[in-house]
Amino acid sequence: MKIAYISTYPPRECGIATFNQNLMRAINSNYPERGALSHGGFVVALNDSESLHEYEYPEEVKYVIRQNNQKDYIRAANYINTSSADVCVMEHEFGIYGGENGIYILPLINRLEKPLISILHTVLKDPTYVQRIIIREIAEQSSKIIVMSQRAVEFLTMFYDVPVEKIRIIEHGVPDVEPRRENPVKNLSQFKNHRVLLTFGLISRNKGLETVVRALPQIIEKHPDVMYVVLGNTHPGVIKNSGEEYRDRLKSLAAQLNVSRYLSFINKFVSEEELVDYLSAAEIYLTPYLNEAQITSGTLSYAIGAGAAVVSTPYWHAIELLANNRGRLFEFKNADSLANIVNELLDDKRLLNELRENAYVYGLGLRWPVIGAEYIKAAQQACETHDFSDKLLKNSIVDPEIMPKFSLAHVLRLTDDTGIVQHAKYGIPNLKEGYCVDDNTRALIMALMAYQRNKSKEAFDLLPIYLSFIHYMQTDDGNFRNFLGFNRQYLDDIGSEDSFGRTVWALGYLIGCAPNNSYREFALELFHRSYSHFKYLKHLRGIANTIIGVSCYLKVVPGDEGMLGELVSLTQPLIDAYERVQTVDWQWFEETMTYDNGILPLALLHSCEITGNEKARQIALKTMAFLDKITLSNGYLSPVGNDGWYSSGGSFPIFDQQAIETMAMVLMHFQAYKIFRKPQYIEKMFLCYKWFLGENTLRVPLYDHETKGCCDGLRSTGINRNQGAESTLAYMVAHLTVLRAFELEYEYNKVSQFAESY
Repeated sequence: MKIAYISTYPPRECGIATFNQNLMRAINSNYPERGALSHGGFVVALNDSESLHEYEYPEEVKYVIRQNNQKDYIRAANYINTSSADVCVMEHEFGIYGGENGIYILPLINRLEKPLISILHTVLKDPTYVQRIIIREIAEQSSKIIVMSQRAVEFLTMFYDVPVEKIRIIEHGVPDVEPRRENPVKNLSQFKNHRVLLTFGLISRNKGLETVVRALPQIIEKHPDVMYVVLGNTHPGVIKNSGEEYRDRLKSLAAQLNVSRYLSFINKFVSEEELVDYLSAAEIYLTPYLNEAQITSGTLSYAIGAGAAVVSTPYWHAIELLANNRGRLFEFKNADSLANIVNELLDDKRLLNELRENAYVYGLGLRWPVIGAEYIKAAQQACETHDFSDKLLKNSIVDPEIMPKFSLAHVLRLTDDTGIVQHAKYGIPNLKEGYCVDDNTRALIMALMAYQRNKSKEAFDLLPIYLSFIHYMQTDDGNFRNFLGFNRQYLDDIGSEDSFGRTVWALGYLIGCAPNNSYREFALELFHRSYSHFKYLKHLRGIANTIIGVSCYLKVVPGDEGMLGELVSLTQPLIDAYERVQTVDWQWFEETMTYDNGILPLALLHSCEITGNEKARQIALKTMAFLDKITLSNGYLSPVGNDGWYSSGGSFPIFDQQAIETMAMVLMHFQAYKIFRKPQYIEKMFLCYKWFLGENTLRVPLYDHETKGCCDGLRSTGINRNQGAESTLAYMVAHLTVLRAFELEYEYNKVSQFAESY
């Protein structure tokens, strides 16, 4: 079996790098005929800089990912997929991958065609929103999740909803080395004639070493031959940010307590063979970490494996690993408690040896060859149960069961008696930003769609709020303002053409599906008052939004010849724009694709449905196909990002992706399905909708299952966690559109089956 490993890797100084190298060697040790490491698999290594040549990697490293270079992750997935690897093993720690909390790893694992085993080195009890998303997605894409403690299993099932049958405990491996009779470490000045208390590992503030320094006066008073040895370099991240400030602070504290000569730093990175020598030469091994939130500690496992007498604070891994008298625990930051336990053990050789013996016996089951055999079993099971076709089907079949239950909770949170507030800080309304017509028109459409589905009283009660807001924002001459302060003071005299068009759309939609006659009459009054401004529209998106509104109106009032003529006039600028700009390779209305792009073909689809304009229909189909080719070519929606637009011959801007782009794509394909009744449009519509649920560039959902809102955008480093009205309403309109599409598909199929039977 050949394994592809995704991890940091030596010579990079990193605990996970060492773990992965040991794991690779442990697995290969169960196949002695293979010889060199590279014969049993290869490593895709993570660099923490933009250089591909920062480290002189050994031959088993075949591919390098620069941590913050997104394209490297995609290329790495392709490399693994085309390799001879049978299975992929990924070491996961939030900090070793790029983007917010390492989110860049998600596109890689989603593209893998090999079974994936993910080893979680950190499982948080209180994850952030993004951290929870990342772990859930890793679990979804993995055949097996490996953790190293029972507590990690509890957290994954309780806080991340990971099925327990997908999780397997394989404890942290330890060196397969026996202590040497002639231990050279005992001749070092720090060890010779001393009873050594030892801590090893990369040094950083969370290690709690100051607790040991504070305990030294009480220990030395009874045992003046004690020496506290701290073995290991300062963590590279700490060095980069604050140098040796922490180490210097420990020295200063020791000087204040008059124990400087009892504290020794050995500032180097040691091999495993050396480490076993240090552990066996020490009297007691200490892990004085500052809080409980450590699910795995490699250093603690190594100490147990070496048969050391361990004294530790009760962090999660220590509680499990030191149970059954394999070690002793003391309270966090409690120097007195530590001193009492150390003195007790140093006074009683029988107690000390009992801890050592218990640790040694347990450690025999943790030795790397034993652990390697467990990983081989997990890999074999992953290969046996893996079916990549299931993964393809899961990502492509239209499935309403994956859709969250529709909820107005966040809209109700954002809405007061004036209207819906524009923005939010996370899921909390940001009242400072006030209101806008754009959002209240979207909210009116959404509330009408929700009411149409099930006569929801909640949705019905929102209608007068949004309609009243639109009325308040209409000027005496029929135009519309856009922005209103929270104090209900106008912030502009005239809104944009986009906001005007969106308002006409909402009014036309209300005219077509008003819940009672008074709403329809009110909408008609506002609609007709705005009519005189149609002829002044110049911008394509303002025109497109207006076309949709007029089309909705004409479905209800088909005999209005004047409005039909206006629709024909409004449609012509889109046709002219396309014919002026289009080339064989650029089937679009403008030389640059900007924002809300799907709205342009959508408008032509609405127009041709009413007018029968064949040219409009052909242009709608061509531009829709062109837009699909650009944004759906990867098998998921990647809309034109707002971080720079897309011009012919230019580079495609992936980020900042916005929810209104997705809503427009969903509506566009739904309208195409209604006109042409081709299943491909339903499939594309649903594919676009799944952008909200995580089928996107970063493989992260923007819909928030907790708040029932939608995040404001997809950035290069993660998601914009603010959940304003625009994004939330875009999600909800898309959601309701998909539900309506399923109903129509069922109705069409039922009619078709009925017709075929006669």
